[in-house]
Amino acid sequence: MWTKAARPAFSKVEKSWITYDWANSAYATIIMAAVFPIYFATVAGEAGVAGDIKWGFATSIATLTVALLSPILGAIADFRGMKKKLFTAFLGLGLVFTTTMALTDLWQLMLVGYVFSYIGFSGSLLFYDSFMTDITTPDRMDKVSAWGYAMGYIGGSTIPFILSIALILFGEKIGIDGVWAVKLSCLLCVTWWALFSIPMLLNVRQVYSVDKPARDLIRRSLVNMVRTARDIYADKAILVFVLAYFFYIDGVNTVIHMATVYGSTLGLGTTGMILALLVTQIVAVPFSILFSSLAGRVGSIRMIRIAIVVYLVICATGFYMGYSLERVAPESPLYAAALQRSTYLFWAMAALVGTCQGGIQALSRSFFGKLIPPKRSNEFFGFFDIFGKFAAVMGPAIYALIAKWTGRSSYGILGLVILFGCGLLTLYLGRRQLARAEAKGAEAARQAGA
Repeated sequence: MWTKAARPAFSKVEKSWITYDWANSAYATIIMAAVFPIYFATVAGEAGVAGDIKWGFATSIATLTVALLSPILGAIADFRGMKKKLFTAFLGLGLVFTTTMALTDLWQLMLVGYVFSYIGFSGSLLFYDSFMTDITTPDRMDKVSAWGYAMGYIGGSTIPFILSIALILFGEKIGIDGVWAVKLSCLLCVTWWALFSIPMLLNVRQVYSVDKPARDLIRRSLVNMVRTARDIYADKAILVFVLAYFFYIDGVNTVIHMATVYGSTLGLGTTGMILALLVTQIVAVPFSILFSSLAGRVGSIRMIRIAIVVYLVICATGFYMGYSLERVAPESPLYAAALQRSTYLFWAMAALVGTCQGGIQALSRSFFGKLIPPKRSNEFFGFFDIFGKFAAVMGPAIYALIAKWTGRSSYGILGLVILFGCGLLTLYLGRRQLARAEAKGAEAARQAGA
């Protein structure tokens, strides 16, 4: 056994687990957020289809599917050897359909490929997260988890993204046009994702399992969900926070999914949007750390409220950006100036998102952890994750429905104000319960450190 002083920074198994975060983050940037949504909107637009509306509905369908499957899949994964099999199956699903997206020129097949690849991506993360208890000890979980997040955010999100930008910007010099630059970016994503998944597949094993009949396990899982839901309802601080989280995290996820496809629908330049999202990645790293530092001084809830207000500014800016451009006809002499102004506003939005995206997600998870009983953290966080996935269905659907009904994509963005507004209002109405809970958690932390 290693002594505390002699233990290595990370074991082989821990490193293998961390590497999967490095692997899958390429999908989040290239397929979900930046390169492919722009290309899809362009292809769909050339076919006379509103690409942002189709993309919004597809995202909602994929997220809803994962949310509905999560409780059952989680229960099945507790069987001996099933966790790795399910992880591998969803990883394969994601890789196969991401490849399909790169090999087709039909927007319908691209959309189908996106839905199934997103299900594979999200499903693999369900089991990846649950492997935490198998790959390390409780005293090392914070460190291992934090490094997984850091490696995914800094490395996996940035390196393949930069390579994709290089293909798009300079591909023509070596005979690669814009369409093939996107296709090769998708194949780069698949290669990166598959290659860096190998350590996880080879070295990570399920240690903890149960030998109960599937029927009993699923029934027991559902019973636990009902019990946890009742306990959350009984604790007003947890209830207020979960309700607020449901609304504002839906808005956050929708901005991530819809930003570039919205800009592409408005006619903004592909290169400019992709470079702007690279700025988001760069800005997010120091501001995530800053949010954590400031939360220790002024409180997590106050910093979450500040982040929501920033997102309201982002939505208002996005609405103005689109509305002002939609009012000018493309053949008008004023259109070039309006397009340039909208491009600048998109860059401003990208920077603003970077200031609060990582912070609001990290503080939400840690604050929830302070509210719940430690001995039942798995049950509560399981409910928290499912709740977050159900929330992710609503935002893209709101955007798509409003854009479809009004005929203006800008009104779809304005609809997200409702989500952030509801989240902010819920935090305000429950401020006393949350303040008492936060003060109680701070006192417990001081006593533990004494």
